[in-house]
Amino acid sequence: MDILVILGHPDKGSFNHAIAETVVAQLGKNGHEVIFHDLFAENFDPILLSKEIPKNAELTPLIEKHCQEISNAEGIIVIHPNWWGQPPAILKGWIDRVIRPGVAYEFLEGDSGEGIPNGLLKAETAIVFNTSNTSKERETDLFKDPLETIWKNCIFDLCGVNKFYRKIYRIVVTSTPQERALWLEDVGKTVDKYFPYKI
Repeated sequence: MDILVILGHPDKGSFNHAIAETVVAQLGKNGHEVIFHDLFAENFDPILLSKEIPKNAELTPLIEKHCQEISNAEGIIVIHPNWWGQPPAILKGWIDRVIRPGVAYEFLEGDSGEGIPNGLLKAETAIVFNTSNTSKERETDLFKDPLETIWKNCIFDLCGVNKFYRKIYRIVVTSTPQERALWLEDVGKTVDKYFPYKI
């Protein structure tokens, strides 16, 4: 399977980078083709200009490449920290520029854009790995876990990806090397579960 892996974290020494390395390595062991983007390392431009908004807009070669990759992906994995209940700005910009009409979703004939979109992505499964310094109780009870809503309901459900799994590792700021090692084991097991060895 072709699996698209997107990382959004500026610090190469971060636990997010360790998650991404584990994901890519496990996918490779399982015989999958991996397309990996470290958005910060690649200096991805997150700014969506007005001329790029229309469905038939002329896109830059880089955005065309990203759009083609997500269209062809049979699985998607996204890795990022929880910043203010949102993805980092660079990743939000990737969503704005790549998860676009005609690529990830469309409106049915006769619909002027006010109805329910029809998902176009062929990926059957999407995984999101998050890191957080907020307790589960506070995130759920006080903030209502906005990242779950963003990724599951607003993005992947809308774009036709039927199987979704999200895992949060917390509290990162006080975690020990032993805890992180166990978390990375869990990352590998999760990848195995959703993208097992390709026979």
